Amino acid sequence: MSLVHRIHRPSAPSPRPPLLVLLHGIGADEEDLFGLAPALDPRFLVVSPRAPHVLRPTGYAWYAIDWSTRPPTVDSDQAEASRGLLAAFVEETVARHGADPGRVFLLGFSQGAIMALGLALARPDLVRGVVAHSGRLLPSFLSGAAPAQALSGLEVLVQHGGADDVVPVERGRESRDLLAPLLGERTSYREYDLGHSISEESLADAAAWLAARAGP
Repeated sequence: MSLVHRIHRPSAPSPRPPLLVLLHGIGADEEDLFGLAPALDPRFLVVSPRAPHVLRPTGYAWYAIDWSTRPPTVDSDQAEASRGLLAAFVEETVARHGADPGRVFLLGFSQGAIMALGLALARPDLVRGVVAHSGRLLPSFLSGAAPAQALSGLEVLVQHGGADDVVPVERGRESRDLLAPLLGERTSYREYDLGHSISEESLADAAAWLAARAGP
């Protein structure tokens, strides 16, 4: 496989299970979101990959950020390369584990949410839906979105904490407003009394949203 990862197999197995890919934030790894798997619909095959770029002193990233600039500068080449890696990883995972290619979902947190939105907009043929928690939409990913007709089956839930001091809530609202013209009513937005983290409430909302779209 192209990325190091953890797998949580369905506790309610089926011949072609829906697939959920968990995408961690900057400075974390494949273990960061993996503990959420038991709280999600038991039909899902849950896979949590590790981002490809090593950070010092610890953790991994989907792309580098230069924090010395205002605003911080994104390494757009790394972001684009990671988007390609994720696309290949999704295809590999579907093929290797017999998942249903029509029921592939992404749940990303922070930088992982950014990557989830970027992949879904570019490759809606690979992704049925996205939960984007505490992230934003990179302009380069928006400009590289597939045509509207290709996006007709994609649904997105944007979640954000109103007290987020890492990725301000304005970024979540901006993502909602940028996605709405592309997806219309298939864009959902929920805001929480929360900082830069996932709460029991936001996890429950994400789990319910995913379960409703996982199929019979």
